[in-house]
Amino acid sequence: MLKSKTFLKKTRAGGVVKIVREHYLRDDIGCGAPACSACGGAHAGPALELQPRDQASSLCPRPHYLLPDTNVLLHQILSAWKPGTWASVVSRLRPPGSLETYIEQEQGENANDRNDRAIRVAAKWYNDHLKKMSTENQLQVILITNDKKNKEKAVEEGIPAFTCEEYVKSLTANPELIDRLACLSDEMNEIESGKIIFSEHLPLSKLQQGIKSGSYLQGTFRASRENYLEATVWIHGDREDEKEIIIQGLKHLNRAIHEDIVAVELLPRSQWVAPSSVVLHDEGQNEDDVEKDEERELLLKTAVSEKMLRPTGRVVGIIKRNWRPYCGMLSKSDIKESRRHLFTPADKRIPRIRIETRQASALEGRRIIVAIDGWPRNSRYPNGHFVKNLGDVGEKETETEVLLLEHDVPHQPFSQAVLSFLPKMPWSITEKDMRNREDLRHLCVCSVDPPGCTDIDDALHCRELSNGHLEVGVHIADVSHFIRPGNALDQESARRGTTVYLCEKRIDMVPELLSSNLCSLRSNVDRLAFSCIWEMNHNAEILKTRFTKSVINSKASLTYAEAQMRIDSTTMNDDITTSLRGLNKLAKILKKGRIEKGALTLSSPEIRFHMDSETHDPIDLQTKELRETNSMVEEFMLLANISVAKKIHEEFSEHALLRKHPAPPPSNYEVLVKAAKSKNLEIKTDTAKSLADSLDRAESPDFPYLNTLLRILATRCMMQAVYFCSGMDNDFHHYGLASPIYTHFTSPIRRYADIIVHRLLAVAIGADCTYPELTDKHKLSDICKNLNFRHKMAQYAQRASVAFHTQLFFKSKGIVSEEAYILFVRKNAIVVLIPKYGLEGTVFFEEKDKPKPRLTYDDEIPSLRIEGTVFHVFDKVKVKITLDSSNLQHQKIRMALVEPQIPGINIPPDVSDMDLNGPGGKKRKLEK
Repeated sequence: MLKSKTFLKKTRAGGVVKIVREHYLRDDIGCGAPACSACGGAHAGPALELQPRDQASSLCPRPHYLLPDTNVLLHQILSAWKPGTWASVVSRLRPPGSLETYIEQEQGENANDRNDRAIRVAAKWYNDHLKKMSTENQLQVILITNDKKNKEKAVEEGIPAFTCEEYVKSLTANPELIDRLACLSDEMNEIESGKIIFSEHLPLSKLQQGIKSGSYLQGTFRASRENYLEATVWIHGDREDEKEIIIQGLKHLNRAIHEDIVAVELLPRSQWVAPSSVVLHDEGQNEDDVEKDEERELLLKTAVSEKMLRPTGRVVGIIKRNWRPYCGMLSKSDIKESRRHLFTPADKRIPRIRIETRQASALEGRRIIVAIDGWPRNSRYPNGHFVKNLGDVGEKETETEVLLLEHDVPHQPFSQAVLSFLPKMPWSITEKDMRNREDLRHLCVCSVDPPGCTDIDDALHCRELSNGHLEVGVHIADVSHFIRPGNALDQESARRGTTVYLCEKRIDMVPELLSSNLCSLRSNVDRLAFSCIWEMNHNAEILKTRFTKSVINSKASLTYAEAQMRIDSTTMNDDITTSLRGLNKLAKILKKGRIEKGALTLSSPEIRFHMDSETHDPIDLQTKELRETNSMVEEFMLLANISVAKKIHEEFSEHALLRKHPAPPPSNYEVLVKAAKSKNLEIKTDTAKSLADSLDRAESPDFPYLNTLLRILATRCMMQAVYFCSGMDNDFHHYGLASPIYTHFTSPIRRYADIIVHRLLAVAIGADCTYPELTDKHKLSDICKNLNFRHKMAQYAQRASVAFHTQLFFKSKGIVSEEAYILFVRKNAIVVLIPKYGLEGTVFFEEKDKPKPRLTYDDEIPSLRIEGTVFHVFDKVKVKITLDSSNLQHQKIRMALVEPQIPGINIPPDVSDMDLNGPGGKKRKLEK
């Protein structure tokens, strides 16, 4: 049956359009209950559970189904209820779109009341319908609603109805479920003190008016990891003069949480502040700690020069909350029998959260998940509820799960729907596969990768041609042959965006059958590839470039060390070794040319763990050794990426997926320039070329490690490289590589961006057909946004994995003393780098419950004077490394000063070992 509604609507231009809304109502939809004989098994979609919920409810002793209203769904399931508790019910129980349950909105009835009435009609229909079942099978449908009015009307209409809390409390066999109830509003869970701490958030309508008039600015709230009383708001839009607003002080932060979209009011220039150099962590437990917070805020307000001041503001309202479930630990209340406790998130940018739980003793020392429900004006902390217990703190499986959840890394096993699109085994190359594909199995191709690499994306060859020129080929796994646009496998790969490499684990972007087998360019097996082949002269000048889909058979899978050994050998002259020598010679010329054009050679200390074969605990830690062969592979990957970028942009000027690296703003270089100046060196930063030349000249015969330290600092000044769609941007330049155009083509097993680029290139050379989304710049731009987010999160997850395994290493090693260099000076600390381990840490000079030393901080030099001893950036010191487990939630590597000697500051030589613990890559390939 068709029901329609027609109305007229006025357009912005002043015209009138006719709107027709049609509802198709069916009378053939079954109720979904398997035991219902009246429907005769006519069930559209998935049936309800055969055995409905029967959890010994004291309110509903009969077997029953639950019908939650919309608000319950929003507040309970979407605020991180235990997975599976209600989700299975919601996915199956839905009011049928039938004649019996369809209702129209009545005159004067708002949309919310109409929805409530529709749910009551559905609940009544179900109960009347299920009465037709036999007595022994008779079921009941219970309406769950937190709306007082809706519940009262349901009861009046003879519908069994309870609030969420009433129903959960009736489940006497599962009292712990009470902890999982979300708070309904800020007011319902306000603390008893009643003292107003924060100003009221303005309503959305006023915020929007203020943003439109320019009174307020809209931006993303970014909390500080180092200082809980400071944050920045990145302003949306084109106001370059106010791109970043500083927020200082608890009341100005006004209950905003990291990643919220907020409205900010700019303070008068007389109230502007400079970014604080103080390291402050929230160690409070009570509401009274607000006064301590105010005392600590005074530490932030020190005299600074006018040029150091930055635009400063205060949060006046929240435009969009971006809360998520948070991992962390319970900080149990000191009050005996108390149900209220503070939860400390693993992410230091998130404030502590107050929760009520009856399981505090059982949850102590365990990682748990908590969701935020609200933040009242009179509460120092937001309110939330317990969601899930992850396991014991410090256990590898638990900590790995925490770091994956905290960095939003999709890591569930691939679903059957995804796996169904994989090739059936045994797999072999067919005649159909060979269409539009060259047979290059005769070429002497080999791969060069880190030890233990199984997802081999790339292989190379170099041979001399009859005309005296050289032919060089980069052969990349043809992943796009196996992952076709739009299917479940493609959608999941796009969602994951990248493979994530942890110290002991790899979270694949694509199923293992592809990543480690059919797509991996292993030696002595035929594999499908996408090849970029150049004809070059012996000066590495490109004479011709061509692209082709191909079949290759790699003659060797080598490690960087094995390839280097072949190149350096005086006795080996086989085809593989000759090819490697040719590649290495050309790579050196290519690198020299890139550097002359202004490409940067930066530094970042990477560390490698050696694991115990049985326990899989780290037993050694050292910085990674880079060989000529690392650079050799990198040069040809860069060249292939640039060549492909040019080709796809020629063919798809509006739809090419490219990668750019923005030039850093001059302010980013202040730390580097000042640090170099303190050593009487000049660093010029007006162009990438001048920066590269300055770094090359910044040498000190007495201090050979200085140049490496300067390059490490220069790396910290850089902006993040990002993916973008060519039709949505005008600036294509890659600052770090000094290349006018760049993309990612060479790692499609581990990066979804490369799969899109492969598809574009295949269409460009006529090897495959296009599809609508590939030439939709808005959809490509959305893909790029997700990829940029996933890559950033993968990077953070890898660092967390390294940090956790570093803690495990020092737990077993005990106290270690090592030489270190100062990277940064703060107002109350120095940040040091230990070259032996590639490890960075902070030495604090102010400790709780200890006399405070005299500290004088000079931002211009920069330097820190402590009781007569002055520390400058790059000074050499000696530190003792332990792992501090006094705070189970944030166990950390602690560094204490050994040399130079400062009375009252240095740790005593007989300090006893500390109990160690803490968070969680595998190989991290160069950006190919």
